[in-house]
This record gives sequence, C-alpha cells and structure tokens, in this order.
Amino acid sequence: MKTTQTDFGELNGTMVHLFVLENDNGLSVKISDYGATITSILLPKKEGKAEEIVCGFDTFESYFSEAYKSNAPYFGGTVGRYCSQIKDAKFSMNGKNYELAKIVGNNNLHGGKVGFDKKIWTVKAFSLESAKLQMELQSKHLEEGFPGNVTVLVTFTLTNENELKIEYQAISDQDTPFTITNHTYFNLSGFKNSIEDHTITVRAKTKQIWDETGAATGENTSVVGQVDDLRSPKSIKEVHEAMGDGFEHFYLFEDKGFKLDKVAEINEKLSGRSMEVFTTEPGMLFYTGKYTSDELKRESGLQYGKYRGFCCETHRYPNGPNIPEAPKSILKVGESYDSTTIFKFNW
Repeated sequence: MKTTQTDFGELNGTMVHLFVLENDNGLSVKISDYGATITSILLPKKEGKAEEIVCGFDTFESYFSEAYKSNAPYFGGTVGRYCSQIKDAKFSMNGKNYELAKIVGNNNLHGGKVGFDKKIWTVKAFSLESAKLQMELQSKHLEEGFPGNVTVLVTFTLTNENELKIEYQAISDQDTPFTITNHTYFNLSGFKNSIEDHTITVRAKTKQIWDETGAATGENTSVVGQVDDLRSPKSIKEVHEAMGDGFEHFYLFEDKGFKLDKVAEINEKLSGRSMEVFTTEPGMLFYTGKYTSDELKRESGLQYGKYRGFCCETHRYPNGPNIPEAPKSILKVGESYDSTTIFKFNW
C-alpha cells in the first residue's frame, strides 16, 4: 500500500497536487487537493486489467472548460458548507436571517458560488507507506453567507479490504448549517455501458418530498410497494422506465441513529463488479446523472453524460436549515461534526 504525490496544476499562483492511493489488490484512487476531489478510481474486474469507474479528468485544466463549468456536475468534489438545495437561498437561525447565493433558480446549491469543491485544501498528512490522506479547510465567517468560522477535516483511507473510507470532522465558533458529502459519479462497467444496466438496492422505506424547485418540503413519504422502492434489487433501467425519469431521490434511514451501517449496494453483471455503501448519515441522495451533459468526456475518450454515472451522496437532510425536525443539520458551538462513509468495492 502506498500514497504518491504529483503536481496537477496551478490556480491563482498556488500549486495544486494530485495524490494517488494504492492498495495491494490493484485498486487505486486519485484525489486532488483542489476541492478534495476524487478524479479517478481504477478498479480491477474478474478478468483483465483495472479500468476507470468514475467521472473526472486527467488534467487540471479540464475542470475549467466551458462545457464543464456550464453544466456544473461537481464530478468527485467534496461539496459544502451545506450540500443539496436550500429553499429560496435563505434561512433563519438564533433570531437572525441569512441570505445565500441563488444557484439553481431561487435556491442555494452545494454551498454557493465558491463552495468547498472550488477551494484548495491544505494537506495535513499522508504517508508513503499507507494509502491515507488528510486535508483541512478553513471556512470563514459569512463565507457564501453562512455564519461562523469553521474548520473542516476530510480523511481518505484506502484499505486492503477494498474499502474507500471518507471521514469528515468539523467545528465552528458559531452555530451554522453544516453537512458535506462527496460527489463522485460511478460507472462500474468502466463506461462500456450506461449505468441503466446496473442493479441497485437501498435499505430505505421512505424518501423526502421535494417541491417543483427541487427543494425538500419537510414532508416525507413511504416508498413501500412503489416503483422506487429499492429494498430488493432492481434494474435501474426498469425503474427509470416506470418513473419516466431518472433518480434524484433522497432516501431516509430513519432507524439508524447516526450509526455506521450498510445502506446500499450496486451491482454490474458484465464486469462482475459491485459497490457497497456504508454510512453514519441519516440519508442518501441517489442520483443517476439525468442532467449531466453529453458533451463531457475524459481526455482518453471515456464518454460521460446522461445516465453514464450514478452518485451516492450521503449527508444530512437537504434544506435542513428550514426543516425543524431535520436531525443534526446545525453544527453547534462546542459540538463536533463527525461523519463516515465507506465505498466497498468487490469484483
């Protein structure tokens, strides 16, 4: 197992680096300190060499192309200070009203115009003899409209059990809305096919209700017996056809109580690959890339686009600052934000 560092590019006079985490089984993960972004995961299969299974780019400049910026899919980024949409880009807390940037219509999305995914993180630790990387970010009071100075740590660990563990910690000197996630898009076929050929299982009986703007209303609904009930394995394509649309569902794990537990599994039969998702978080946004531009591709020619990658975004409730019952959506002074998500790969 090892971690190596190379130069990746330069942003406003600051060098950007790329770190490669490798285990002893041929699995490797590339992570940039720009946005704490996963740019690549090379995953073996039953027969043959390892293949690329995530959306991203091999050159730093590609993250600034007009096609990428205009579509803004957040490939692999660590998004925050509050991920997903906040209704009308505002919230009230402790008797004060706060206004945020309007990113999608009138709503805030993924922390604002310059969220955590567009910052250069400070590398705190990595070891040449292990596959582990820790990065820190200082988010200033009223940055993107959010109160409080927040210190954020994210730690990526690749194990010989083929687990990519992502651990988040944060503290703030004021109460503030806070939840972050990783926004990697996966395609276990190695982009030979769309992700509609995958099967999905999600251990959830309920999901959030979203309004026409894409913001959570504060109400939840049962999926039991519905086409989007994923408690037993279903073909993504069959559910897409039944819904007449792609997934953008925030599934709720109501009985988990912030304990680490398996919440989902995705399988791709032709490659023999699968991915299990474990998290401490109360919910997961399962998204099948229905808005991803078909103009986007890796420099090698791997084609991205609609239904070419899925996301498993584990985090607190979307629009949590405006939902009184949303669990732990506010990071309070004197408390620590602690969150773990594990992607375990099999082949």
